[in-house]
Amino acid sequence: MRFATFTRHAVADLRSTASIVPSSRWLARAMVEPLRGRRPKVVVEFGPGTGVMTKELLRLMPQDGILLAFEISEEFIGYLRETIPDERLQVVGAGAQMAAAELRRRRIETVDGVVSSLSVGLLGDATADAVFGQLLPFLGNDSPVTQFEYIMRRRKSEGRWERFDASLFLQRYFGSVQCARVWLNMPPAFVITCRSAKRSPEPGGAGSNRVQAW
Repeated sequence: MRFATFTRHAVADLRSTASIVPSSRWLARAMVEPLRGRRPKVVVEFGPGTGVMTKELLRLMPQDGILLAFEISEEFIGYLRETIPDERLQVVGAGAQMAAAELRRRRIETVDGVVSSLSVGLLGDATADAVFGQLLPFLGNDSPVTQFEYIMRRRKSEGRWERFDASLFLQRYFGSVQCARVWLNMPPAFVITCRSAKRSPEPGGAGSNRVQAW
């Protein structure tokens, strides 16, 4: 059911999902690995889809934790609420750019981690800025932010495909950006782990070259 639900929505809105199959359990585990053993109390998830990574996050969190999952698909929102009856999971029917406003509304001052399945290469620079730039004040120096991108690293700009490296883009916001490959996913992906949130985004879109890949 999860596969069929994801695929049906992905075919209808490939721009939002950037894939026609859900993330593998290997990718999900790699995405939450920086939080393992830390008992994160407040976590934000962008684009939970059918909840592959959501379930992995809930396994790591204490009973009094809160997982704010931002999702814009009504179908996915309904699916998550029906299939994951966990009081710690609070699905927010809004885009990721509303995260900072929602955290302030809930009077949450610090986020222990962020897991993002957004298609950064398809968002456009302005929207990506609105998402990640607004999160910086809520992140501690060691609060990890994980983002994945597919290994082909391409995006469409002004009607043509060009190379896009999300890890370079994310250096605008974080002092430490590391990449690891996950081959057991369709398609294979990079998991980008970011730490050391900067006080404000650096100007420009590419950032520096302080990226470690292996």
